[in-house]
Amino acid sequence: MTLEQGETGHLPVLLQESIAALAIRADGVYLDCTFGRGGHSSAILERLGPSGRLIALDRDPQAVAAGGRLLERTGDGRFWIGHARFSQLGAALDSRGVEAVDGVLFDLGVSSPQLDDPSRGFSFRDDGPLDMRMDPTQGMSARQWLLVASEDEIAEVVRTYGEERFAVPIAKAIVARRRDAGESALATTAELARLVAGVVRRRQKRPEVGKDPATRTFQALRIFVNQELAELEVGLEAAVQRLRSAGRLAVISFHSLEDRIVKQFIARESGRTAERDPIRGTLAAGVRLRLRALGRVLPGDAEVARNPRARSAVLRVAERIEMSASGDGVAQ
Repeated sequence: MTLEQGETGHLPVLLQESIAALAIRADGVYLDCTFGRGGHSSAILERLGPSGRLIALDRDPQAVAAGGRLLERTGDGRFWIGHARFSQLGAALDSRGVEAVDGVLFDLGVSSPQLDDPSRGFSFRDDGPLDMRMDPTQGMSARQWLLVASEDEIAEVVRTYGEERFAVPIAKAIVARRRDAGESALATTAELARLVAGVVRRRQKRPEVGKDPATRTFQALRIFVNQELAELEVGLEAAVQRLRSAGRLAVISFHSLEDRIVKQFIARESGRTAERDPIRGTLAAGVRLRLRALGRVLPGDAEVARNPRARSAVLRVAERIEMSASGDGVAQ
């Protein structure tokens, strides 16, 4: 079961590294929480034997449809794909009768097909409707929210999720455009990108080379509209609960907000930041440890040259430690 890159237009990031991190067993059961266009899933299936199994999920209906077409062509009974967010992975596994898995992969952020399709509204480079929802069937679009949010709410989102120092003047400009243009305001990505760029360029002492002025604002709105960080936090916990002993967790992130959550989660679950005895410095009695950190991997120069979107990627890997009878590793 394979996907040709020419068909999908998508180059999976850190493909070989993430597959190696999962330490795939031929008879194992694996969960790909972000199917996208199947690059990582195809590589996992190539390493599974007849009794192996892969469950794939995606919150984007277009990605799920792509997986469905792939399944129709191949008839691979080892594979199943479902429409679900990270926070729904437990229910998805339950629906397939899967109690535990040998590895979980998260490939965070927006996918190339989402970015490259102007109708999805993710890109500030190609004009399209200002949507940004990974699942267009649920929730408010970016435009719908911007038309009703207060100036303070907009500034908070842009500052928190975009780490944009000009969040307040950007919010003021958005509210002013909304006031002046009424119901026709902020209809397209190009309109918002021009508005933000005008604000940023007027205030920057020195432009950032190679970075569009709208980058941070678009990132912030996308993260907020899709509740990506909250979904990630819930998804990591759910994934670890379903990992067998020695099962692997592999997470690819693309910006500091995502990576910080993953890094802190692994540090906490592996004991690096767990509570310690104030006298001996050992782990406090009863502290539960569930993971062993296995490090991080960055893309090499060759991959970045081939796929510029890989330049900010970070792969973090951890392993589920031996579980006690209660299902948790416990510090003695």
